[in-house]
Amino acid sequence: MVAEIIREGGCLCRGIRYKVTGNPYKSGLCHCADCRKVTGSAFLAYADWRPEQFEYTGEVNTYRGRSFCPNCGSRLFSRNERQVEIYIGTLDAVPSGITPIVEGWIIRREPWQHPIEAAGQHERDVTPSGLDNQSAKAAR
Repeated sequence: MVAEIIREGGCLCRGIRYKVTGNPYKSGLCHCADCRKVTGSAFLAYADWRPEQFEYTGEVNTYRGRSFCPNCGSRLFSRNERQVEIYIGTLDAVPSGITPIVEGWIIRREPWQHPIEAAGQHERDVTPSGLDNQSAKAAR
């Protein structure tokens, strides 16, 4: 019997802790303007789990769906009824063992950053169909 994978993470001050079980169903990098602002970096590295795979302790504040620690300001995750998006940099284990399978908003990717070879490349948002918004419109 194989033990289920459990990953833990949290904020800088340790006031908020979370746990995700199993593997994410999606992981990636996003270079959009919102993700750049949220992280203060050139991209956001994320992984998505189903809500039933996620639990947390502590009190979070939330702005436009993005949750963060009101004490230290660490940005941690985004939640809705379909998914929980964990910001990979908040996981305790480094390296996390999570490889990006998609890369979104590559039109905003910094020229010094190389594409992730095995990841699907999308000019803009990654849609459920796997096409970026521009390609999805052209396919219609």
